[in-house]
Amino acid sequence: MQILKAIWDFFQYQILGMKWLDGLIGNGLSAMGLDTSTRLIGSIEFFLYDVIKITILLCCLIFLISYIQSYFPPERSKRILGRFHGIGANCISALLGTVTPFCSCSSIPLFIGFTSAGLPVGVTFSFLISSPMVDLGSLFLLMSIFGAKVAIIYVVVGLIVAVVGGTIIEKMHMEKYVESFILTAGSVDIESPDLTKKDRLIYAKEQMVSTFKKVFPYILIGVGIGAIIHNWIPAEWVSLVLGSKNPFGVVLATLIGVPMYADIFGTIPIAEALLYKGAQLGTILSFMMAVTTLSLPSLIMLRQAVKPKLLALFIVICTVGIILVGYFFNAFQGLIL
Repeated sequence: MQILKAIWDFFQYQILGMKWLDGLIGNGLSAMGLDTSTRLIGSIEFFLYDVIKITILLCCLIFLISYIQSYFPPERSKRILGRFHGIGANCISALLGTVTPFCSCSSIPLFIGFTSAGLPVGVTFSFLISSPMVDLGSLFLLMSIFGAKVAIIYVVVGLIVAVVGGTIIEKMHMEKYVESFILTAGSVDIESPDLTKKDRLIYAKEQMVSTFKKVFPYILIGVGIGAIIHNWIPAEWVSLVLGSKNPFGVVLATLIGVPMYADIFGTIPIAEALLYKGAQLGTILSFMMAVTTLSLPSLIMLRQAVKPKLLALFIVICTVGIILVGYFFNAFQGLIL
């Protein structure tokens, strides 16, 4: 068991967490005569370490996930979802959301396509909730910061939120609140051509480059914010606002996260800095879930496909679910971390 633990710790801290990179950058700055214990140099060290680490993880994960995704084009996903009914369909839809693009805006075109194809609205909403919230990238990135236990539980509760949310929408028969042009658009189910392994590798590379170009600015912004929090904002301030002394920290973090726009890669460095400063785990995760699931640009896009009543229900379900998840993690933080 000790050997397995040593192997796992090496994988978590040195492969995913890249602690060797942190030491390398720190030693490099020190060799240049810079004092990493000062705020400014400490911020530079944090910025360089997180940008390089997240960029490496980003490219590797996008390549891997895009390769997997090449086996699940929209046509195949539609057929898979069409074989299931009831809550089983919601579960499969939520799971399919884990192998799709990384931000909510990227998921909405697929949501529209699934709805146009005649899939139940509740099923497509389970996909829409899970896709940005619990993709495979989030599992590995969370593991690099919080450990495997937190990452796995996060994915499980995120899938539960997606399944429950979609089921509620289905039971309330909200189909009439989908814009009519979506329901009448229909779908041409064209069989995707068979791809060779070379084709899939090329596709994965193109997706990696395309996604990297889109999200890299948000990585820089997120890491910059994280560096400021990490080295310039007193821990007492963070603990007072987002720590255990504020029972409304989860609600506050969720409301702050909703109008923002980023993906999991942009929120990770902020979450890392907040945890270091004493913010509660559930509060941090609520912020991350709100940013990735309920970003303002994605809500504007979604409004073009659904009517205000269904959009409002989607927002309420996601917000309540995120807040409950936050309080759950806060309550059991001592056991999870």
